[in-house]
Amino acid sequence: MIDSYLGVDVGSISTKGLIIDLNNNIIASAYLWTEGNPIEAVKKVVKKLKERGDVKRNIIKGIGVTGSARKLVGAMLGANVVKNEITAHAVGTISMYPEVKTILEIGGQDSKIILVDNGIVIDYAMNTLCAAGTGSFLSSQAKRLGIDIENFGKLALLSKNPTKIAARCTVFAESDLVHKAQIGYKKEDIIAGLCNAVVNNYLNNVGKGKKIKPPVVFQGGVSKNIGVVEAFKKNLKEDVYVDENGHLTGALGVAILSKKTPFKNAFNYNIDNIEFETKGVECQKCPNQCDIIYVYKDKKILDSWGNKCENGGINKR
Repeated sequence: MIDSYLGVDVGSISTKGLIIDLNNNIIASAYLWTEGNPIEAVKKVVKKLKERGDVKRNIIKGIGVTGSARKLVGAMLGANVVKNEITAHAVGTISMYPEVKTILEIGGQDSKIILVDNGIVIDYAMNTLCAAGTGSFLSSQAKRLGIDIENFGKLALLSKNPTKIAARCTVFAESDLVHKAQIGYKKEDIIAGLCNAVVNNYLNNVGKGKKIKPPVVFQGGVSKNIGVVEAFKKNLKEDVYVDENGHLTGALGVAILSKKTPFKNAFNYNIDNIEFETKGVECQKCPNQCDIIYVYKDKKILDSWGNKCENGGINKR
């Protein structure tokens, strides 16, 4: 038997999961689209992990969850660790690159920067208000140009004269892109311009006022775009490291953290047939009028959050 640890990162665009051993080696991993339904996405991820890992040999001794739906999924899985994305990504990245000083992350709908000194997070910033420069932004522009997003970065590298694109706002960027295409700019130049615009937008917003020091690690879905990676290298005049498992960093971080907290539950991979349901309620039991989320497992209440006093707690349902 091998002691193993499960990490799950549930984002607005994608859901990632992995199983690691005591030495943080990845035993099995899964990555798929959330599609607006984190409950079903997690069920599918767990099913894939069961298929890819030796479940009879690898005994789950800890479960960590992060991402935008971490509270919900943590309740679903009976996690012993639920952490924010900054902590999870920092721990995961440091485990792979102990000397890292700057972590750049651009996901499907948000982005973040984490500054590290001697393995400790000393500063960070997030951008969740505007999608300009994120994975969803690039995907929509690739579709507009009739290009497969998988080939986006490769085409950018063919450009010898990148077009300047105003990407501070999604609406302005799309308008500018259409205009440049209509007056005859080459497609590869427009794509390279978009990659440069993404980097400039990130550094002037998320990275504003931050002192970016090497080693620099770039992660998140957009890190798979070689055009954006090269744009970061040119702008920062530094090497930028992209790990093949960079998309799993958040899940890796919480899996590692789950090793440090007692885990009393027996994990069951067979959650396909378990019915999980959420219910939003505006509590009327005191002047706070809290918006409370209740989570049910097979019609029985499992957990809740959002209440500011005990009147809205589970024991009052």
